Amino acid sequence: MAEPQLLFDYTGHLPECPVWSESEQALYWADILEGEIHRYHLASAEHTVLRFPEEVGCFALREKGGFIVAMRSAIWLADKRGLLTHKVCDNPSNPELARFNDGGTDHAGRFYAGTFWAPQDYNGALLVRVDNDLTPKVIQCDILGANGLAFSPDGKWMYTSDTPQEVIYRTPLDEQGEPGKREVFRTFKKEEGQPDGAATDIEGCYWSALYDGWRIARFSPEGEQLEEYRLPVRCPTMVCFGGEDMKTLFITTTRENMKQDELAKFPLSGAIFTLPVSVAGVKKSPFIER
Repeated sequence: MAEPQLLFDYTGHLPECPVWSESEQALYWADILEGEIHRYHLASAEHTVLRFPEEVGCFALREKGGFIVAMRSAIWLADKRGLLTHKVCDNPSNPELARFNDGGTDHAGRFYAGTFWAPQDYNGALLVRVDNDLTPKVIQCDILGANGLAFSPDGKWMYTSDTPQEVIYRTPLDEQGEPGKREVFRTFKKEEGQPDGAATDIEGCYWSALYDGWRIARFSPEGEQLEEYRLPVRCPTMVCFGGEDMKTLFITTTRENMKQDELAKFPLSGAIFTLPVSVAGVKKSPFIER
């Protein structure tokens, strides 16, 4: 069985939201707490960083170039240099208590961004969708920490996770991509890790980064665990597929809130790993504006 390997010599604070650019053959990701979007070009090993005025919870590449970026207070369009050009909407949560967190695009090129309710005293987070005409809409509530967004290859299901609640949900989508009633896909025991960021493969399986679980795992469309891969760090945060054949899994990890003794023992916390897999991932659409 293949083992995760380092992408390159890098450790971040809270790397999240890895996004593969097929046209550039490059990996993008956010470091949420540093307010950064990173780019690493695999062939040249060129690493560049764009800095933003607030935490970058999640983002997507735009079909027109640049990014759509969910920061703490608002969702913005930005050009390829990271310059904010148009505010799409304010954070519909209380931005002092809930920053944007996990997100991405669906097959139609619409952008989703969930929030994380920091006080954790009730389910105060939500999931927002930005349509192709830039209209925002809250599509789910009753969330503590939004994560795990991914879509089945046929577009009939949306997967999400609520990390602090240790649960993965799936939600049926109609022909227009509108969500129905969500249902529990799988729950976890504490020792299994908490389901964080995720991606789907072309066989309809769901790959989850299990935060605090030292591993990532692949689940069948019925929720059965099929595979797991152990990591040399405690907290993976998200996975995405990439590479020329879409059979490379990129894995972000974090060192947020870790004490110096843990970092000394596990210095790769915050690194990005790669893993060759036998099945290709579902390609992600860029954000499409009309």
